[in-house]
Amino acid sequence: KVTGHQWYWSYEFSDIPGLEFDSYMKSLDQLELGEPRLLEVDNRCVVPCDTNIRFCITSGDVIHSWALPSLSIKLDAMSGILSTLSYSFPVVGVF
Repeated sequence: KVTGHQWYWSYEFSDIPGLEFDSYMKSLDQLELGEPRLLEVDNRCVVPCDTNIRFCITSGDVIHSWALPSLSIKLDAMSGILSTLSYSFPVVGVF
């Protein structure tokens, strides 16, 4: 489950109890050389390759856009609505 909040995302993995974390965008002073501004986060989401993954996306407050730009994926997160996306990642990577 992916929940959008103002300025960060929360991730919960339903098949691994207790595995949950928040992901905040890095500020300018935290960026390493070559990291893209406004896209780099402090905790990335790690997913298995060649396995169908279902994302349940919602918002805790306002409308947010959850995206994986490198894979051309974008989904809106809205409070009170659970949007789902099933995807099998064809490549190994950090997202």
